[in-house]
Amino acid sequence: MWQPLLRNWLLGQAQQRMREAAAQAANQAADDAKSAEEQGPGEDAPRPVCHVGLVFALSIEAGALVDKLSGAIGTHGADFVAREGGLGGRRLVLVESGVGRERAARATEALIAGHQPRWVISAGFAGGLDNRLKQGDMLLADTIVDTQNRELSLDLGLGEPGPRVHVGRLLTVDKVIRDPEQKRALGQRHNALAVDMETMGVAEACQREKVRFLSVRVIIDEVDRTLRRDSDVLVNKESTAGRLGAAAGAIFRRPSSVKDMWQLKEDALVASDRLAKFLAGVVGQLPKV
Repeated sequence: MWQPLLRNWLLGQAQQRMREAAAQAANQAADDAKSAEEQGPGEDAPRPVCHVGLVFALSIEAGALVDKLSGAIGTHGADFVAREGGLGGRRLVLVESGVGRERAARATEALIAGHQPRWVISAGFAGGLDNRLKQGDMLLADTIVDTQNRELSLDLGLGEPGPRVHVGRLLTVDKVIRDPEQKRALGQRHNALAVDMETMGVAEACQREKVRFLSVRVIIDEVDRTLRRDSDVLVNKESTAGRLGAAAGAIFRRPSSVKDMWQLKEDALVASDRLAKFLAGVVGQLPKV
């Protein structure tokens, strides 16, 4: 007697649940259709706002800031690496362009096209051209110049610089400047405090696209320090295998270069950490709109 009753009750419950599921599916379909109609044909969901895009040449320059990002996601392209994540309530996209002005310009154009950042910062290492800049000091560029005397001025709009922070002219060149005498001559000729190889490319791309721009550099070698050619080779190699091969070749030719390379790496890690802390402060001062 109980079995037929139980069977009928279970059947009724199953049919009721099927009707409820069908109704829910129909309602969801209607909601989706209404949402698609309001959104318009062919439109995708709005992508998250990118508050600040940062262009670095090398991963060792960007590494300490990458470690500070929350929810970091990396994308490896043919020409550069991009990483995006959160920092202090702002969404950042970091691009590692490779060394040189042209690569930095291409990476900046791709960054702007793909993420539409409100601000772009050219960040990384620089060489000192003036005795006042010591290793680990920061430079906020108020003017970018190159060896063809092209010049771009920047309106920083930030607070007063703190200790070991300099504001002045940054020179962009096409090769590593190793010799102290050459550094001094370039500094005097262009009235520049420091030198790098990317910033003018980033600045020009931002100017074309009408994106607000800053340059933040940490001094990794002072004006009186001579950089050996070993460091030049290591910086300019494209792949990890290429850098390892260059290092092996340098050690074979000059065994004492091991010590120099180790010291250069230690200096770079310290500089990257200082740069990341300073950039976090700069990003926190930039308006979100």
